[in-house]
Amino acid sequence: MKPSLLAFLAASIALTQTQAPVSPASAVDATFAHWTATTPGCAVGVGVNGKPVLERAYGMADLERGVANAPDTIFEAGSVSKQFTAAAVLLVARDGKLSIDDPVRKYVPEVPDYGMPLTIRHMLTHTSGLRDWGSIEAIAGWPRGTRAYTHAHVLEIVSRQKALNFTPGTNWSYSNTGYNLAAIIVSRVSGQPFADFTRDRIFKPLGMTRTSWRDDYTRIVRHRAIAYASQADGYHEDMPFENVHGNGGLLTTVGDLLRWNENFVTPLVGDAAFLAEEQTPGRFTDGRAHDYALGLYVGSYRGVREVSHSGSTAGYRAFLTRFPAQHVSVAVLCNAGGANPTQYAHAVADAYLGTALTAPAARAAPQGTASPSAPFRPDAADASAYQGRYFSEEAETLLTIAADGGDLVVKRRPDTVLRLRPVEKDIFTAPALGTITFRRTPDGSVVELSVKQDRVWDLRFQRAR
Repeated sequence: MKPSLLAFLAASIALTQTQAPVSPASAVDATFAHWTATTPGCAVGVGVNGKPVLERAYGMADLERGVANAPDTIFEAGSVSKQFTAAAVLLVARDGKLSIDDPVRKYVPEVPDYGMPLTIRHMLTHTSGLRDWGSIEAIAGWPRGTRAYTHAHVLEIVSRQKALNFTPGTNWSYSNTGYNLAAIIVSRVSGQPFADFTRDRIFKPLGMTRTSWRDDYTRIVRHRAIAYASQADGYHEDMPFENVHGNGGLLTTVGDLLRWNENFVTPLVGDAAFLAEEQTPGRFTDGRAHDYALGLYVGSYRGVREVSHSGSTAGYRAFLTRFPAQHVSVAVLCNAGGANPTQYAHAVADAYLGTALTAPAARAAPQGTASPSAPFRPDAADASAYQGRYFSEEAETLLTIAADGGDLVVKRRPDTVLRLRPVEKDIFTAPALGTITFRRTPDGSVVELSVKQDRVWDLRFQRAR
């Protein structure tokens, strides 16, 4: 071997021996490096074998006042909250005050009688068919964040709905409505406000001293991060100005979420049977399984079992995950609408799970697509047939279909104009509305339209005479 090659190999070995491997903490810092003193940011917590091993924060909690995020900063957890609501229902059930297979109307008679079984379990597994009340209001022109909604509003909106998305138990559609109703049921059956019940039965026993509910958005919460959305001219506040909770609205810290995750291993709230029920994925009435348990998704990440949930409300983003076999938990809470806590939490998990993980799945090569067919263009007769006013009692909203510069538009109060994009005959899409289908009588007259979204499958608007 040549002396120069020997020297090169010796130097390489020496360099390898002096380079320390990247520590998990350094990998976490790199994951959140985007969030700085000029941006909002996130907090992250990691638990291993029942002990918190890392709690860090990045970015600012309050840009206006120059307050940095800290590990104990309070954020809103969005739909991560749902597992706490499900646990509260299970606690009331263990008190003998209800069964989760009871009909919802037994406790909430405001829900219309749809002539078919609709149970609490259906609501907790998103198989109820209940339309998402926030989506209904968005169709009506008042999306969440534009009004200070309360549970009284939720009940009033639900009471107007004449139909479900599907027969309960036969399909799956994410619905915040079911979890708001679940919180209402806990309050009615326990005799306590939902916030008080969960404080006494869950938060206090687990030492979650910095956790509460946003049941009054005007209440001062010390050390709470302000939520932000990025716009062309910089960050703007994007706070959830509503009092509905149970579907979301949990105010908490990464440390308190780690305490909650550890309860699934060493229970102080509930017992093994209680925790198993909350984590058991549901089944449809025909026996098919799905991946949603009671407020929790049960799946896998890179070959290891994962129990998790994400959250998003206004400018808050959250993700809480647990890898039971490895006894590892990761909590990420952010106050930036552009944050991706699911991605961050998985990057953190990569650093702590190490060899337990399989290699990331290779992305499939993009497949060729068929040549698109010629787009449908409504002729003058079609355009004339569609134009008119359509009213929905369920959404309490009037939509007006009109011509504008050769296109069709939908006008909605107070001053919204949405351009319709044709898909095929009688079917259009509109931004912020979804898919609009015009429905005809056998003689061809257009008499109503239907609006379809992910969480509202067929909301009918009758043509006004």
